[in-house]
Amino acid sequence: MIIAIDGPSGAGKSTVAKLLAAKMGIVYLDTGAMYRAMGLKALNSGVSPTDAVEVEKLLAVTEIDVKNIDGTQHVYLDGEDVSTLIREHRVSKAASDISAIPCVRFAMVELQRKLASKKDTVLDGRDIGTYVLPNADHKFFLTASADERANRRYKELIAKGEECTFEKIKQDIITRDYNDSHRALAPLKKADDAIEIDTTEMTVDDVINKMISVLGD
Repeated sequence: MIIAIDGPSGAGKSTVAKLLAAKMGIVYLDTGAMYRAMGLKALNSGVSPTDAVEVEKLLAVTEIDVKNIDGTQHVYLDGEDVSTLIREHRVSKAASDISAIPCVRFAMVELQRKLASKKDTVLDGRDIGTYVLPNADHKFFLTASADERANRRYKELIAKGEECTFEKIKQDIITRDYNDSHRALAPLKKADDAIEIDTTEMTVDDVINKMISVLGD
């Protein structure tokens, strides 16, 4: 069984996907983490995440792997566990930019399909139900207002001790929404057969219970 959860940045996809997978006893695969890893590689290598030519060269010498260890997903970049580093705010924009480059998307999608073919899996991203796994058994599209998504991200970063402002985070989210939904290859959009859930006024438990009720029908 494959469950696809799509939606814009900050809608709660990863949090919900992790908890849903744990509750159902199946594997969780955070596809966005793969693009974050590639974005981190570009930043660390001094390569612009929008430079398709240089990124393609970098991709050829990059190894990304995802492993589930004791129920927790770990992302490896060239053999190093970068699960924490890829969550830094600076990596978000790089991930969005680099995901728009066709060769990167093709490589990541191939890896995602390979991993999902092995076990019952919950995947979250922006194009899982429309492009990566259009034949997924169940599809959800999570959304929330830009203010709510920015507020969630702001609280998360402050809790980690990062310096940031609500206004900057909100603008970054709006910019990323535009970039993700206007990219030429597999843009962010709701699949025709996906169930949309607006999480603005919902708790995480509310969303999980809604999904489980749908899955049980």
